Order: sequence, then C-alpha cells, then structure tokens
Amino acid sequence: MKIFRSFEEAKNINNPVVTTGLFDGVHIGHKAILNRLRMLAEKYNGESVLITFDPHPRKVLYPETAGKDLKLINSQEEKLDLLEKAGLENVIIVEFTREFSKITSEQFVRDLLHRILHAKVIVAGFNHHFGFNKEGDYKQLWKWQTKYHFEAEEIPEQEVYHETVSSTKIRQAISEGYIQRANAYLDHYYIIKGKPENYPIENSPDLPVLVQIPLTEECKILPSLGIYAVSAEAGSFNSKGMAIIHRNPDNTSKVLVNIFDRINFNAENKITVSFHKKMHGAVNFSDNKAISKINLAIEEISDLIY
Repeated sequence: MKIFRSFEEAKNINNPVVTTGLFDGVHIGHKAILNRLRMLAEKYNGESVLITFDPHPRKVLYPETAGKDLKLINSQEEKLDLLEKAGLENVIIVEFTREFSKITSEQFVRDLLHRILHAKVIVAGFNHHFGFNKEGDYKQLWKWQTKYHFEAEEIPEQEVYHETVSSTKIRQAISEGYIQRANAYLDHYYIIKGKPENYPIENSPDLPVLVQIPLTEECKILPSLGIYAVSAEAGSFNSKGMAIIHRNPDNTSKVLVNIFDRINFNAENKITVSFHKKMHGAVNFSDNKAISKINLAIEEISDLIY
C-alpha cells in the first residue's frame, strides 16, 4: 500500500477509485466500502484510493467540547496496517486544519478529486457527508457526475445484531469491556500495537512476567479495567496471552501483557495484541488475592480455544 501526504504526491495514480473518510476502526462498514473500491478498480483497470484525515476533525474544530475527550479505536499506525490488510492500494493522509475545513464540497470534488486526482469513480458510504459544514453528500455527487467526469456510487449501511455499525458504537463497546461485541462490529479483533517494555512490580515476586505496551497516541481508546484473553503477534511469532488494563495513580490507564510463549518471544520487536474476551474485572496489585486471581485467569485463558 502506498501512503501519500498530499494530493500532488498522488496525482499519477491510474484511474483512481476514491472514497473519503476517517475509517477509525476499519470496521465492517468500512470494509464493505473497501471491497467495492477493489472491485471497481479491477473493472476500470484502476487503483483504490482512500482520502483520510489527521488529526480527527473534531480535535481541530471543537478542541474544548466534542474533540476534547475524543478517543479513537486505532492509532495511525494501527489503522494503516488494517487498511493494507483490507487490500487498499493507496491512502492519502490530509492534514486537517481550520483552513482545510472551509473548503466547500464542490471545491473538494472539483479542485482535488477531479483536477488533481482525475477520479474515475467516487464511492460514498451510507449517510456520508463532506466539505464545509458537512454540506456534501451522495445526492450532490450524483449531480456532479457529468460535470466532473466521474461515476458516483453509494454503499448501503451495514448491520450486526440488527444494529447499524458505527465507530461510535464500537468505542462504547470497547470502553465498557464488551470486547466480543466490538470485535463483531469491527469484523476483526480490537488491537493495540507497540513495543513491549519490562514492567517491574515491587513486592510481587510471584506474579507472572508482565510487559507494558506503551500507547503511541494519547487519544487511543482502551477497554475497561480488567483481565482479558489476548493473542500477541509479531511477524511469524504468535502466542496466547493475558492482558491487564490497569489504572495509574494519575487516573490514566496502562496495558500490561503476559505472553505465554516466552521462549520464542523477542521483546525487541513491536507486537500487535489482539483482544478476544474479558475474563475478570479490575486487578489491585496491592491486594493479597491479586496473584491468585491472575494465575486463575492464565489457567482459564490457556484452556480457551482461539
């Protein structure tokens, strides 16, 4: 997958089949769009393109209200990994600024998608809006097809458990610890990617070896406090494991992981931790029962088939 940081860098893409959006989570709805991009790219001998934005527009436009405490399902690195796995060929990451937010929907289509990219097809997700004050939608794209020489297509909403899937619902499920529900919405496991660091725990020599996975972005959402069944992957390495979401004294959370296959584990590599199931609630390391609770969780996770 090719990554571009401006439209000018991407102007030589062949017959671009384009969509726009944040694609936080790269969930089942996003994948329906990406699958359609791939099919259309094959049909027109072109390439699939996602135009996405960084930082999140709410962080820029509403820093003290809607964007202040906004948490995202994926870090930028995680999102790019998921997009590549989904088969996307090109991604254009646009720096979202207040100035950029003032571009009208027609300016966006005319000046960027038509004049620079020469978009062959523009695909819009269900109820997708774009441009200044979110004035642009599929109806406008449909009207502009002849004027700007592209085809427009809309992807219907996706449902899981008879519910419309959205990044907002997924964030809520993750934050409340309903990992299996979140995974169903995502159509893949909720993940945390990072380079492990040793995590010494004072006065607890009987605890299993734990490594901390530092978060690369502060706005990354974490599951509720507790113990989770996870798997850890790095290249060809894959192992079952246990993750503990634990509270820091400053009220932030940290991610601690016990990787079962310690012999083949190389702590020098970044690992992707996939969350499968919540096993127990919060752990208090100062509690005498913490060790037995953690060891019980390890036994239970070892018996799980995943």
